[in-house]
Amino acid sequence: MVTARAMHIAIFCPNWIGDAVMATPAIAAIRRRHPKALLIGVLKPYVEEVFQGSPWFDDLIRYHGPDPSHRLLSAAWRLRQISVDVAVLFPNSFRSALLAWLGGARRIVGYARGGRSLLLSDPLPPLRDEHGRFVPSPILDAYNRLAEVLDCEPPGRRMTLYTLPEDERAADDIWRRHGLQDAYPVVLLNPGAAYGSAKHWPVEYFAELAQMLVDCRHAAVLVLCGPNEREMAGRIAELANRAGVTSLADEAISLGLLKACIRRCDLLITTDSGPRHFAAAFDRPVVTLFGPTHIAWTETYFDKAVHLQKTVPCGPCQLRICPLDHRCMKLLTPEEVYDAAVALLLRHLRQERERTAWNWLPFRWNRRTG
Repeated sequence: MVTARAMHIAIFCPNWIGDAVMATPAIAAIRRRHPKALLIGVLKPYVEEVFQGSPWFDDLIRYHGPDPSHRLLSAAWRLRQISVDVAVLFPNSFRSALLAWLGGARRIVGYARGGRSLLLSDPLPPLRDEHGRFVPSPILDAYNRLAEVLDCEPPGRRMTLYTLPEDERAADDIWRRHGLQDAYPVVLLNPGAAYGSAKHWPVEYFAELAQMLVDCRHAAVLVLCGPNEREMAGRIAELANRAGVTSLADEAISLGLLKACIRRCDLLITTDSGPRHFAAAFDRPVVTLFGPTHIAWTETYFDKAVHLQKTVPCGPCQLRICPLDHRCMKLLTPEEVYDAAVALLLRHLRQERERTAWNWLPFRWNRRTG
């Protein structure tokens, strides 16, 4: 008697850190729908840490990285060895479709964009207006549509991340050495953005915001950074000139550490960048400062999120570098961000008190009937 083998599914993960987080509801739904399938994550090496600790992938294929094994043909050869039944393409690039096709995937699911329609077995039409232009709409919902093509139940919009024990230990050490263990609130500032400088909020504004948080709310402020943002983070802490403001500028940086830090903070204030989505995945309040980008593309429906954006004639332009005077970010003042942050903190604190006030009861208490 011949036993049918489990399905082999290759999930081509998004190429940006924030997009990778927004794909987690769809990836989790595919795993639930196909619990016995072999799930292979196909990804660029720098997003791998986003998924570390998760229970979704059985194997990983890295491509478009520095190692010779990351080259297109090497990755395609590995896919052919696995004998992929279905490839699900979260990126909209031609390259991802070509890799799936060269890798011999029997079925290739993705959006009909980038001139790759002929390579797809299941081309999904992207949302366009009557003039054929792309309509700014949540990427999270677009990713969920891909999962539903594989007969998944609607994935929902709850993003999920995991941390590794070593990342938690590193964050414990940061909390101890930076004096954050007994502080409240612990506010994290994330000034960087890999997309480009157009997303940056002035370092002077971040420093002034940090001063207000320390002086008016007795907060402890930790400035986050990536490996290429150390100077920016250190400069913010230096300009703030408060004992309660420190940074990760001199620490060993990793995405895993950033995840573990955000998981335990009381509030994150950030540019429109990947770590913004870490907060939603860990259910932490987040204030996001938008400038050149459409909020609609990265809307996640997270009820503890506040989006701040100034309306300007030239935006949202979606440009990586501002060709003018960066007014979309400069018009957003530290006072406005501070007010939004404090309001969100107080709202979150009230919700937590209401949620925990009656947890000691051995039964569910109805507030209407008693």
